[in-house]
Amino acid sequence: MNRSILIVLCDFLLVTLVAFSNFDAEKSPPVQARPPGDARATDGNPDLVGTLQLVLEDEKQSRERLASNLQSTEQALAEREKLMRQIQENLRQTEAQAARIEEQRATLAQQAAAAQASLAEVQSKLTVASTENLLTKEMVEALQADLKRREQEAQTLQEKLVATEQAVQVAQAEKQQLTAQLQVSEAEKRLTREQLMELRGTVAVEREEKAKIQEYTTVLATNVATLALKSDELKQEIREFRPLAANAIYSQFLTNRLTAQFSAGRTGLFGRGINRDKTSQGVIFTEGTQTYLLLHVDDTPLALWNPGTDWDRLQVVLSRGPVAFSGVRLSFLAEDPRVVVIPVGHAQAKQLGVRVYPVAADPFKFQEAVIVGANEGYYGECKFQLEPAMPQYVRLDRSFVRGLFGKFNPSRGDLVLTKTGELLGIMANSEYCVLLNRVTPSRTIQLGNDITNQHTGQILSQLFDRVFQMPQRLQ
Repeated sequence: MNRSILIVLCDFLLVTLVAFSNFDAEKSPPVQARPPGDARATDGNPDLVGTLQLVLEDEKQSRERLASNLQSTEQALAEREKLMRQIQENLRQTEAQAARIEEQRATLAQQAAAAQASLAEVQSKLTVASTENLLTKEMVEALQADLKRREQEAQTLQEKLVATEQAVQVAQAEKQQLTAQLQVSEAEKRLTREQLMELRGTVAVEREEKAKIQEYTTVLATNVATLALKSDELKQEIREFRPLAANAIYSQFLTNRLTAQFSAGRTGLFGRGINRDKTSQGVIFTEGTQTYLLLHVDDTPLALWNPGTDWDRLQVVLSRGPVAFSGVRLSFLAEDPRVVVIPVGHAQAKQLGVRVYPVAADPFKFQEAVIVGANEGYYGECKFQLEPAMPQYVRLDRSFVRGLFGKFNPSRGDLVLTKTGELLGIMANSEYCVLLNRVTPSRTIQLGNDITNQHTGQILSQLFDRVFQMPQRLQ
């Protein structure tokens, strides 16, 4: 409870107690009623009647004084309540004023000039409040404490302002020093620029002379490079267009061929195991990105037929001399399913020590080519003709076949090489050669001891249907 209100209430209670205490003191003892038999004694004693009248008069006056005191007390109470309401209103105004002072103090913390103005305003309000007795002593003390705190904050801001002014003075001194240094640097810069202009003139003369020498050198180097390039191109062209003898091509084949040993197995009737082994010869070729061993499907244990055979096991070991490794997968080409390739890594090819045959970039550079029977041991020269309707094949001209060694009868699976020793393709049948300028594996079988779940019979049957749908002369 507010202290001012408590004081008013205490004053009211004190006045009330005093009033009631006077009333009890002035009140006379009650007159005892006399029996009817004593009426004569009463009538006969006029002093006693007068005494009673005095007592009644005193009682009446006491009651009037009590009523007057009560009225005075009520008026005092009303005035006290009015004063209390005024004090509450002043308190509310003071609290609002304190809130405004708090806002002004926050503003004072940011701007020193605004703090000084707020301080003057608080001092003025404090003087007015003290003159008009609108503030209690506690409020005055609170405002004085707040005023003292604001003065301290203003002093702190003033000290910061002084420190800032000192820093500005230091910065001004540094600025003057830097300005002097800048003037010295500008003078040195002008001197350096003059020296630079002189040097540029000298460099321009030397650069012009150097440009002339460089021009002569460039012309001379260009002529030399052109001669060297033309010489290399001429050598390369001579090398590319110089045909090799069929003997040399076949000798290279014998030196670089690999042996592919196939082993296949499946379960026959009544659970009887059926094994089929096949040994074939082939060469490694590359179409630019991947390296493969080239074979015909007839050089493997597999056969394109409908229905196809489901093999449970299919393995191949590629070897040359003491070096051997197992093949990982076998793929049928999309260009012709009868062409089979087995991927060989570059490191493995290097370990085998064989030549990797490049695919002929221009398969029609020469009209003639060399056919090598990879597994039959024969070779010979022949002519090939283009087939416009079948751009992926060339047709063997059997009217021009010259066998140079062995029984020369071209058949499926024979390798066809250009006169420069590049790989042209492989014979799909006894008349048509599949060109290898594109190598696109279509169906693949992962080699291993257990290939049952790959359903090789279904794959071989589908590939047979593709071959069966080809033109009759290609089958």
